[in-house]
Amino acid sequence: MKVLAGAGAGLGLVALGACGSSDDATASSTSTSTSSSSTTATTAAASSASVGQIPEETAGPYPGDGSNGPDVLTQSGIVRKDIRSSFGSSSGTAEGVPLEISFTIVDASDGSAKQGAAVYVWHCNRDGEYSMYGQGITDQNYLRGVQETAEDGTVTFTSIYPACYDGRWPHIHFEVYPSVAEATKAGTKLATSQIALPRDTSSKVYATDGYEQSVQNLSQVSLASDMVFGDDGGVHEIGTISGSVDQGLAVQLTAGV
Repeated sequence: MKVLAGAGAGLGLVALGACGSSDDATASSTSTSTSSSSTTATTAAASSASVGQIPEETAGPYPGDGSNGPDVLTQSGIVRKDIRSSFGSSSGTAEGVPLEISFTIVDASDGSAKQGAAVYVWHCNRDGEYSMYGQGITDQNYLRGVQETAEDGTVTFTSIYPACYDGRWPHIHFEVYPSVAEATKAGTKLATSQIALPRDTSSKVYATDGYEQSVQNLSQVSLASDMVFGDDGGVHEIGTISGSVDQGLAVQLTAGV
């Protein structure tokens, strides 16, 4: 059920904290510091540097963007920060280790912040299933949301840490649109890509209750063998992790479009 299409090739991206292609993704090691000053400095560094375009990747078989059936983007309520619960006529909530997902969207040509763009993010639950598609959750739309980027190109979602399902490295999907208006009509995309989550953090998360099946799945896959990140070891898409499993985690990625 979870076989994805092959990944597209892409150009280089200066992803914060990502500087290698090792399976452990040690360049994105967990930090306990999440101070606003650090975030500001990181954003400033990203915006001052020239970056390349984020590698174009498959949206997979469960995008919910209308490209293969279900379309959550045109539903009232999709524009939101907290994506843990379903909205509209659905009432389910995805359980798991808390995760803040932050993006800095910049112009690939000069690194300047892209204010007013829109990011659509989605990922699987801790069972490895996607809302709108998975068995027993086709009536749910949790773990999907859209937000507009701020003046500094940033946007943050409140979510849970996704599972590692059979055959895929732990990841988060996202699409970037020129505006919220374009996103909510499932219009023209600027980019479709994924965040790769580091092994060390994933192993700690998967040792907690509810993620049991992810332990074996993670042991059977590597960044080098993954069908999406395998072409370059995910070097341009490895998220920078901060926080802790006990207190909640955060992942950040800078994406040039």
